[in-house]
Amino acid sequence: MDVLDKVVIITGASSGIGEAAARLLSKNGAKVVLAARSKEKLEKLAVKLHNSLVVPTDITNEKDIRRMIHAAKEHFGRIDVLINNAGRGYHVPLTQIESKKFHELFDLDVLGPLIAMQQVIPIMKKQAEGAIVNISSGTSLMAIPGIAAYSSMKRALNAISLTAREELISENILVSVVYPYITKTQFHNNLLNGPSWNMKEDPKRPPFDEPELVARKILEAITSGSAEVYAHDWMKK
Repeated sequence: MDVLDKVVIITGASSGIGEAAARLLSKNGAKVVLAARSKEKLEKLAVKLHNSLVVPTDITNEKDIRRMIHAAKEHFGRIDVLINNAGRGYHVPLTQIESKKFHELFDLDVLGPLIAMQQVIPIMKKQAEGAIVNISSGTSLMAIPGIAAYSSMKRALNAISLTAREELISENILVSVVYPYITKTQFHNNLLNGPSWNMKEDPKRPPFDEPELVARKILEAITSGSAEVYAHDWMKK
């Protein structure tokens, strides 16, 4: 799908990968709907992006998600692309996972994207076209000590996404998964367990990515319609 003049909803658009994606898609002619909890940050970004719409949204709140989809459709008349990017990490050993925080993580990283998909799919079916891009994580492809909670959420999102792809492909709605590598954002400073996760760059492994690289991969997923897009080829299964 060519993003020119397409209406694209981006959750978690106030910073990091979401902000970078919003900037890139707007630069390529898309009409972007900016969704996140921080209205102030979204409004500052919207000033720089032509034909954008700010919809403050808490992705853990089903009413907020419904309102986000309704506002986008009411304002632009259609929705062509949904990018489920909002998410958070919870990096602790298995024995330290707290059930309340695990539920909170599930609501944001899995249930929120699912509800957003359910709300937007009927609109895309009427249009006979659509694209959904769910942002996963390279950790969902590995078994890394201390990341069981977060990795399991992203694995669940992978399964939902790829199953949805099979269910919707006959409707000309393409669902894709993007797998970022470690990215230079505030993600590891905003973990549910606090900014305690040591993510210093190590010369023994590839350097961290800029969010702009992941934004390009998101654009690639939309334009190519590929089922899975990796930040780097070496991440492939």
